[in-house]
Amino acid sequence: MQRINTTCPYCGVGCSLTLGVADGRIVSADPGPAPSVNGPALCSKGRYGFDFVTHADRLKTPLIRSRGRLVPASWDDALALVADSLGTLAAAHGPQCVGGLSSARCTIEENYLFQKLFRAGLGSNNVDHCARL
Repeated sequence: MQRINTTCPYCGVGCSLTLGVADGRIVSADPGPAPSVNGPALCSKGRYGFDFVTHADRLKTPLIRSRGRLVPASWDDALALVADSLGTLAAAHGPQCVGGLSSARCTIEENYLFQKLFRAGLGSNNVDHCARL
């Protein structure tokens, strides 16, 4: 089994973990080498939530709607469609008609850039976060 030190993908805290990889699949996750922000512990998602990497239902390419069906697209095409659609809506109905929901899996820097895109780029303050309790 190969041991790979990495950063947990579940949230923006940045916990260190060591993945056990056998035959190209993740088979275990343990706290990474000290010193780290998480010390000798991992939350349940960091410790046991690695099955999503090889899950059969995981999307591996963007999907866009064409003629009522979702079809695979390139990242460039999907991002261009989103940018064009948001710009068209904001131009037609005002910037407050669009909003964004960011992710707890992003780092604080990524969430900052996301809200900056909506506030400065589109002129909308409609920004929220999925992890609010």
